[in-house]
Order: sequence, then C-alpha cells, then structure tokens
Amino acid sequence: MAPTAQRQRVLSGIQPTSASYHLGNYLGALRQWVALQDEHEVFYFLADLHALTAETPDPAVLTDRSRRAAAQLIAAGVDPERSAIFLQSHVPGHTQLSWILECLTGFGEAGRMTQFKDKSARGGADRVSVGLFTYPILQAADILIYQANYVPVGADQRQHIELTRNLAQRFNSRYGDTFVVPDAFIPKESAKILDLQDPTSKMSKSLPPAGTIDLLDDPAVTAKKIKRAVTDTETEIRYDPEHKPGVSNLLAILAAVTDQSVAAVEAGLSGQGYGALKVAVADAVVAFAEPFGKRVNEVLDDPAELDRVLARGAERARPVAQQTVETVFAKVGFVPPAATA
Repeated sequence: MAPTAQRQRVLSGIQPTSASYHLGNYLGALRQWVALQDEHEVFYFLADLHALTAETPDPAVLTDRSRRAAAQLIAAGVDPERSAIFLQSHVPGHTQLSWILECLTGFGEAGRMTQFKDKSARGGADRVSVGLFTYPILQAADILIYQANYVPVGADQRQHIELTRNLAQRFNSRYGDTFVVPDAFIPKESAKILDLQDPTSKMSKSLPPAGTIDLLDDPAVTAKKIKRAVTDTETEIRYDPEHKPGVSNLLAILAAVTDQSVAAVEAGLSGQGYGALKVAVADAVVAFAEPFGKRVNEVLDDPAELDRVLARGAERARPVAQQTVETVFAKVGFVPPAATA
C-alpha cells in the first residue's frame, strides 16, 4: 500500500524506556512530529520491542511506561484522529519483516553500527544482547513495512537510515521493486539540547539524572537542576557553543521553550549575570512543562480510553504492514497459507 500522491507518508518511533521524556526528546523529536501531521500521512509508534534491548524491565514497569509514553505523545499535540499512534508489539509484521531483512544483512555490516559498537565497548560484548546487535535491522523493518517516504530523525541517526536505505535497495535489486527507499527528515531548525552537567554531550537518559530535564519532574526539581547547570568562569552571557557550551546550552533552551531566537534571548539578558540566566531558564521551562504535565495526567486518568486510542492506531497500521509482509513473503518464495474449509 504505497502512500498517496497527495500526502506522503512519515514514520517514526520512540522508546518507552522511562517514566518521563526529557526536554531534548520534545524539542528534538516530538515537536517535529506534531508539525508533520498537518500535511503528511503519519504513523507514530511506541517502540516497546526495542525497549528490551538495553534492559529487561519489570513487566509492570514496561506496561506503565508504555501508557505514559503514549499519554505524553498526546499531550505534546500528536492527534490520534490525524496520526496513527500504536505500540510496536501490536503489529506482528515488524518482527516478521525483520527476520527477512536480517537474512540480507551481513554480520560485519551489523557489527559496524555505532550503538552496538559503543555499548559493547563499554560493557563488553558478552554483556550486550543479540537484540541490541539486530536492533538496527528491526528499526529498518519498522520503517520499510509502512513504505514511508520520510523518517524524522536526529543527525546522529543518519547511519541507521543509511542501513535502511541499503537494505531496501538490496531487496529491490534481488526481488524486484518492493520497498519505497526512505529519506531522513532532519529539521534544520531543531534545537540540540545538551546535558546540563556535561554540555558537550546530548541530553540523554544514559547520563546521570542531574543533567537531564524530565518533562514530568516536579517544578522544584527542574528549577534546582537548571540552577546547578555547568557554566564557566566568565560572567558574560554570550552564545558561543565552542568556548561557552554550558551558557550556550541554557540560551538555546530558553529560546526553544519561549519560541524566540537565540539572539533575542541573548539580547534580553545583556549585562546580567549567570544567576539571572538560570532563573530565566528555570522559570521558562517550568511554565512550559507544567501544562504539559497536567495534560499527561488528564490522559492517564482514563486508561481505558488511552488503550482504545492505541488499539485504533494499531488497527490503522496493521493492514498497511500486513500488505507489505504478504508481498515480501511471496517474493522470497514462501508458500502462502491455504484457506481452510
């Protein structure tokens, strides 16, 4: 089922690996997801299968995180009437197609993927799961199964999109035109939010929590983290990512959550000190996050309706995925199941 000529198809997913998404997740991904649903046919999924690759959370924890993740998408502005929001595990085709693509992927090719190399180097190959090794191939299946034209990703995900494109082209070359070869959609204006304690690294759940602004944190916790953010030994508030990464990160955060340019917020703080900068950022982030948290709680207060939203999303996604799987299975030579009497 190819995308229509009028509305090109967009696919993206995000893992439910914590109780709260952080500010970097919202500004780097979710805000773009909301904008893309206006003019595209969109499929957004919670990657609960991928959530098992780094850890094996308690089942009740994974269930709770998955629902909280869905509630946060809705609170961010993803509209279930315009976007298919669903759980990856609710569409069996993802893993069915992944196996076919795994059989087209070289062992060395998979081993060169950055995430696997980095994590196996840190923890040792024996402590890294096979799931993490094959993670990029499942990610390719996630994309190709919906015949997506575009995949909104950060610049650090280019390698994964290139693998997806390579596998699509490899299958098409061997079995005939089957997959849309997707392009990465990397917004030029997306804010790159860095860790508050290590402003040379992207804000991430893999770093100590003191540097991460969780959107569902208590306002007092958020303010405390920002006021303890690393700056430098100077006093001038100036946007200079190379020489003043901490100050520049705070300016970028303030600009993003107040919908201003960095130059405008820098000018507004001219002549003031770092204390004033941190207070301004803390106040702005809290003002931004509080209504978001309130909306998340409203959605979570009706878990039955939230589950229905996810079920409806899966109902929209499943026929698209199943058509791709049936086409692929036929092309590789699998005998189709016979109809029963």
